[in-house]
Amino acid sequence: MIRSSHRHGAFFSGARAAFVALLLGAFAISAHAATTLRIGWQKGSDLSVIKARGVFERTLEQRGIAVRWIEFPAGPQMLEALNVGGIDLGVVGETPPVFAQAASDNLLYVGVEPPAPTGEALLVPKSSAIKTLADLKGKRIAFNRGSNVHYLLVRLLEKAHLSYDDVKVTYLTPSDGFAAFENGNVDAWVIWDPYASAAVVKLDARVLADASGGVADNHQFYTASRSFAQAHADALKFALARIDDESRWIGAHRKEAAQIVAPQIGLPIDIAERSLSHASYGVTPLDADVVASQQRIADTFFRLKLIPKQIDIATAVWH
Repeated sequence: MIRSSHRHGAFFSGARAAFVALLLGAFAISAHAATTLRIGWQKGSDLSVIKARGVFERTLEQRGIAVRWIEFPAGPQMLEALNVGGIDLGVVGETPPVFAQAASDNLLYVGVEPPAPTGEALLVPKSSAIKTLADLKGKRIAFNRGSNVHYLLVRLLEKAHLSYDDVKVTYLTPSDGFAAFENGNVDAWVIWDPYASAAVVKLDARVLADASGGVADNHQFYTASRSFAQAHADALKFALARIDDESRWIGAHRKEAAQIVAPQIGLPIDIAERSLSHASYGVTPLDADVVASQQRIADTFFRLKLIPKQIDIATAVWH
């Protein structure tokens, strides 16, 4: 799960300052009004570092907000839990919220990280005869259904003038995908970091393509349940402001963050640091461009009949 790109750096810097000021100014929760915030997290993510450091949790507890961490293998499973009231807040890639919004009206977009197009990739074995995207026709491609790389695959196929039906897709979780790729059971694997970096270093995988060049932004979205946001708006604002602080700490201390991430995912520190180097950091509100980009994903998935109905992203943006 990686987010990297310095596009719109000035915008994000200014927006971040305004966002944090707004969140801190709006926070007015009383110390005795205890609230529990259930946060979904994945190993190797920013939230995994934030959880391990403990600063975020202690800060929220001082404001009467208890934090409960719930681990998930990937974004789709996390948002399934959010839709049924199992968690209150989580961070996922671009695609899971589209599937979640198509299934329920409980999801709200409450923040976004800057684009990270090099944080996801389509990998092939180093010795593979697949040299171009066009060579993917008829090949077996593994990925986690409903995750950010689902959209990446669709866009890469479009770039090669191939249809979704021109390839043989296999839905696998990251751990199962790693094993299938390592054992030669699939021809290609579409995956995010840190798993992509691990495959490149440990399996000598070759990056056939990533999301660079306008293929996809690979945003990371902070999503909350509508019910929690309505009932505990001030607590949510305060939590997001603190996550923004912690995210920027990670960006400035990648070596230290890598030492936290590496044992979580069973990888050497250098691979964890490589993964973090593809990331971008900070949390801002969604602007019109981000909403429009997310709407294109939703429209694409509806056209491909991957979601059952057309959805309007703007109606799920928290203001």
